[in-house]
Amino acid sequence: MPGAAEAVVQLRARIAARPAEVGLHHQLGRLLQALGRLDEAAKAFEAALALQPRVGELHRNLAEVVRFAEGDPRLAAMARLAAEPLRDSDRISLGFALGKAYGDLGRHEAAFRSVQDACRLMRANIDYDEAGTLAMFERMAGLFTAEALAERAGQGEPSDAPIFILGMPRSGSTLVEQVLAAHPDVAAGGELTLFRDIAAAMLGQPERALSLDVAGLRAIGARYLQATMGLTQGRARFTDKMPANFLMVGLIHLVLPNARIIHTVRDPVDTCLSCYATLFGDGQLYSYDLGELGRHYRAYRRLMDHWRAVLPPGVMLDIVYEDVVADLEGQARRLVDHCGLPWDPACRQFQSAERPVWTASAAQVRQPLYASSRSRWRPPAEDLAPLIEGLGPAAGEVDKSRLQSAPG
Repeated sequence: MPGAAEAVVQLRARIAARPAEVGLHHQLGRLLQALGRLDEAAKAFEAALALQPRVGELHRNLAEVVRFAEGDPRLAAMARLAAEPLRDSDRISLGFALGKAYGDLGRHEAAFRSVQDACRLMRANIDYDEAGTLAMFERMAGLFTAEALAERAGQGEPSDAPIFILGMPRSGSTLVEQVLAAHPDVAAGGELTLFRDIAAAMLGQPERALSLDVAGLRAIGARYLQATMGLTQGRARFTDKMPANFLMVGLIHLVLPNARIIHTVRDPVDTCLSCYATLFGDGQLYSYDLGELGRHYRAYRRLMDHWRAVLPPGVMLDIVYEDVVADLEGQARRLVDHCGLPWDPACRQFQSAERPVWTASAAQVRQPLYASSRSRWRPPAEDLAPLIEGLGPAAGEVDKSRLQSAPG
């Protein structure tokens, strides 16, 4: 991506002029990480840490782009820092960094304890309305019924340009976007809040969508397409990879009936533990307590079951992360076919894409796929109990018989 490459050059020039400015090294590291240039990113974060070694965020950024080995002095430095008085924000970031480092070493008990301490501190510093969140899930299912969708079938904006990729965070959505973005007809939009923001501005409350006429429904779709126009880069299709759009599947289908929807699915416990081990930049407030995380996942899965039951065939495709790992080309072909596109071999080489990736999976999607990503670490049963209780019947492996496939 020329714009990003040029930004790297400009940042390096600014660093040469002001080498003691920590923020410039940090910006350079984040950009290089997004571009998949992980060794260079590590050097940039190390340069920042040399100037400010007590900043937890810098340690966490570095941990995301390196693999630790026994005796690594960077791990020793983090362990020493963890024993000192720190601000909550630095201690939280440092805890996630230590969790990643201990996980690399296979020290799973230490990894979990570091993450657990960080999550407890994080949870104490945020305000999460669990009851309100879960009630919204039920509200959306109650509004967008099979009858409501059938009565308004085909009334929205007819464009088929958008491809919505959604589901739980850490379920493979970034991987799916990378596969599709390797196709010459698809531009990657990344995690967009545009649909949610436009719907909120034009509707106020989701109930109002059910009283709109054809012009009203199309106006929402048209506004969204106008707002995303700059993302297409001259390509016919584009992705919108906002995981939380799973809440709005019914509304998406009403206003953009020809848009394709891809739902990414991964082993429930692996998904939740991966969320728990991630310090998200924004949102996902449910992810710092295992019980709340499990209950959120269970409610999300009920809502996705609802969408499968009410959507017309061919609108939504479930893609199982473990299946992509086991058979990349077979699943890539399913994705491309679902979007109505011709197969392109470039989709096999997703990790070579040069576009920036700004999600928590930025480092992982630059690597070849390995089955070891499944069940990477599991805490002792007594520590896992709140999650398993929260998940309830959703705690088992993905039941593929309940998932929806592309027709044909």
